[in-house]
Amino acid sequence: MTRPTSSAPSQRMLRIGEQVRAALTQVLQRGEVRDEIIEATVISISEVRMSPDLKIATAYVTPLGVSDHSIVIQALNRHARFIRGRLGPQLRQMKYMPEVRFRDDTSFDNYKKIDELLRSPEVSRDLDGDNDEQ
Repeated sequence: MTRPTSSAPSQRMLRIGEQVRAALTQVLQRGEVRDEIIEATVISISEVRMSPDLKIATAYVTPLGVSDHSIVIQALNRHARFIRGRLGPQLRQMKYMPEVRFRDDTSFDNYKKIDELLRSPEVSRDLDGDNDEQ
């Protein structure tokens, strides 16, 4: 009998993802990565998604105060093996240390676009029209 497949992450994947996020945050806060780009940038890690086998951790990061996020993402990916090694003490309960991949978190851009749409004159006019009918 096979298990039904689901695209939603399991509780274990969510829990481990949060532990990896906290460990990554500590490594970056302590300044353990010796790179000019990473040291000069405040990096926010909004989410870590784990693969079903818990061997790959995809970290979604937002470099704050930087216009070109790709430079910071490339620097983080260059140092991913070093960062993975520094995660060991915080994640010692794991059987395998996950491979870390860094991706740009575009969710804030999406939120901004939605906010701009909601504030647009067309939507405001439609919303004001609903209030008049009540």
